[in-house]
Amino acid sequence: MKEEEIPDKNIFMMCETLNRNALIELPASYSIRSCRPDELDLWKTMPFDDADLAKEYEGFMSDYFTTTYGGKEELFFAKTLFVCDQQDNPIATCLSWKAYNEFNTIQWFKVLKAYEGQGIGRALLSMIMQKLELRDYPVYLHTQPSSFRAIKLYSDFGFSLLSGGNFGIRKNDLDECLPILEKFMPKEYFQKLRITTAPQAFEDTVNQYDTNQF
Repeated sequence: MKEEEIPDKNIFMMCETLNRNALIELPASYSIRSCRPDELDLWKTMPFDDADLAKEYEGFMSDYFTTTYGGKEELFFAKTLFVCDQQDNPIATCLSWKAYNEFNTIQWFKVLKAYEGQGIGRALLSMIMQKLELRDYPVYLHTQPSSFRAIKLYSDFGFSLLSGGNFGIRKNDLDECLPILEKFMPKEYFQKLRITTAPQAFEDTVNQYDTNQF
């Protein structure tokens, strides 16, 4: 299997305590700010590495925005952070969001490929995680095995892989994904991954809904 052939499967992670040793500052040549309303269309394209894929998922992103952030647009724009280059062009994004108004999540974490490997993603996630208070934990996220580099980063911050069955309307594909992660992650990183059982309260909450808000 090549990296571009990794299937689109569901992985869920949870952080109960922030590992502050993972925190770093943003490199000096970049700045960070909130997303502006006139940048919504740009935000919708950022998770995708080419224009054709972004176009294919345009409807999905619009529907997701309406379902998850509708009625709370002002809060969305305030919480959605952009890392920008010296020309103020967004090159990375992430936000924390209280899914279903029930539990805190990390959403839409992305660094454009041309800017990977510079510590930008770690610095951005550092800022997001530090804004959360103790009462905001545990924090959850949803990802895919193709994001194995990000999974390593999440693990550094204290996130564990969640075992369990279905979470809401999505199947937890952890068992299928572990061999993929083992293949693509350096051995030392894979061996540091932790697996924990999803709290019953989390399962009970997500199983009440028929939409995905994280």
